[in-house]
Amino acid sequence: MKQTVCLIGKPNVGKSTIFNRLIKENKSIVLDTPGVTRDRIYGDVFYKNKSFLLIDTGGIEDNNDDWNKDILAQATLAIEEADCIVFVVDGKEEMSASDLKIRDMLIKTNKKVIVAVNKIDNQKRNELIYNFYELGFAIVLPISATHNLGFEELLENITEDFLEQEKEEDNRLKFCFIGRPNVGKSSLINALLNEERVIVSDIAGTTRDATDTPFLYNKEEYVAIDTAGMRKKGRIYENIEKYSLLRSLKAMDRSDVCVLVVNAEEGIIEHDKHILSYAIEAGKGIVIVVNKWDTIEDPDKTIKVWKKNLESHFMFASYANIVFVSATTKKRLHTLMPAIISAYENNKKEIKTSDLNNVITEAVAMHQSPSYKGKRLKIYFASQTDNKPPKFTFQVNNKGLIHFSYERYLENKIRENFDFSGTPILLKFKNKKED
Repeated sequence: MKQTVCLIGKPNVGKSTIFNRLIKENKSIVLDTPGVTRDRIYGDVFYKNKSFLLIDTGGIEDNNDDWNKDILAQATLAIEEADCIVFVVDGKEEMSASDLKIRDMLIKTNKKVIVAVNKIDNQKRNELIYNFYELGFAIVLPISATHNLGFEELLENITEDFLEQEKEEDNRLKFCFIGRPNVGKSSLINALLNEERVIVSDIAGTTRDATDTPFLYNKEEYVAIDTAGMRKKGRIYENIEKYSLLRSLKAMDRSDVCVLVVNAEEGIIEHDKHILSYAIEAGKGIVIVVNKWDTIEDPDKTIKVWKKNLESHFMFASYANIVFVSATTKKRLHTLMPAIISAYENNKKEIKTSDLNNVITEAVAMHQSPSYKGKRLKIYFASQTDNKPPKFTFQVNNKGLIHFSYERYLENKIRENFDFSGTPILLKFKNKKED
């Protein structure tokens, strides 16, 4: 099983920058504002044929307000998961009460702890690290996340007891929850996992990073990605939320399936369509979840009305898999994972060329394309040329003769004969002699 390492420290010591350096991508939000990282963030690190799962955590402060209690709870879970803990401190500041509070937490774990003294950006400042030996840990290393200094030694110390592993392709199904703020994305993940893995709050905007959460379902491992609530651009006031929107879009890009969460109490609004369009443009499997279904009176009657509304509002994604659930009561939650898996399987599906051409030949015989200036579209051959999403290429006499209504007709015929529910499909037309 892959080893786990977590980054722990007070706010604004550079944990997220260190995290991004180690995983070699900008996954955690980095900003000079204490408290920006709120949930546990996961990433894979590979170093000299060794690999480990890295967890970033929120900054822990020496106070007892409710917000800090939530972050402390998340950090405690990360510490429990970790085989090695990197305690990040600010080399330019004196030790604080928060540092000592974290020290007391870590001593009790009896786990390997490496003190990473950050912001040591030149040799003259190396002497500043000696004060931090007072924390009581044997390994104290100078690093600079901003200037990428000291990471070789840090990785050597982290991985010295780790077993060598070859870098493996990650074939786990990854799906992300997307939607407006406060529709219940984090609650759905916690309900799936049956634990409080991500912070849940009635305050819109609680989740700001894209949070990866591996879990088992029917003995298979999946990765659920919680994303920040996506506001209308005119409503994005904080720099952090601008970063969060980018994180959400990147989370979609690395997911196999995007799950749009709609709030049953509020109904469907225009912005829900915009959010779903991002996922369709990315070519991902699509599931629409109507959450907070426990708040609906007479659900059996209401579900018919909701289905009609969904068909009306999401005509451009009529193929989407739709489920109605309650993250709070877990009612109908069992319908969610089958819908996600189905969307994924159809998104990567491949159709035999002979079967496809039989369908297209029959479709053309039933309904020819309209003529234009005495010319009519002829389809010579069709084949599936890609998947994720499925892409079909048609060799024709003149691609300029294809009308959008006839293209839609062909797509509908493909969908009638092959199950592509839960995924967009792409049709491309090229002239017969076109390379």
